Amino acid sequence: MESTDINNENMFSRQVAKKEKRKLKALRENKRSIWFGLGMFGMVGWSVSIPVLLGAAFGMWLDKTYPQSFSWTITFLMLGLILGCLIAWHWITKEDKEMNQNKDENNE
Repeated sequence: MESTDINNENMFSRQVAKKEKRKLKALRENKRSIWFGLGMFGMVGWSVSIPVLLGAAFGMWLDKTYPQSFSWTITFLMLGLILGCLIAWHWITKEDKEMNQNKDENNE
C-alpha cells in the first residue's frame, strides 16, 4: 500500500467516526428530551408554586398577628407569584441558552 492510500483510509475513518459520534449524541439527546421536558415542566411548576404558598402562609400569619385595612395574604400571595415567575423565567432562559449552545456545537 502506498502512503496516500493509508492517508485516505485514515481520513475516511476519522470522518466516519465523527459522523457516528454526532449520531450517537443526537440519539442520547432525543431520548433525554422527553424526561428533560417533564423535569423542566415540574421544576417550573415548583418554582412558581412554592413562593406562592410561602407568601400566602406568611400573609395569613401577618393578617392574624397585625391586622390592617388591606389583606396581607393577597399582598404576599401576589409577591410570591411574581417571585416564582421570575425564578421560572430565569431557569427557562438558562436552559434555553444551554440547549442552543449544544445545537451550535453539534453543527460545527
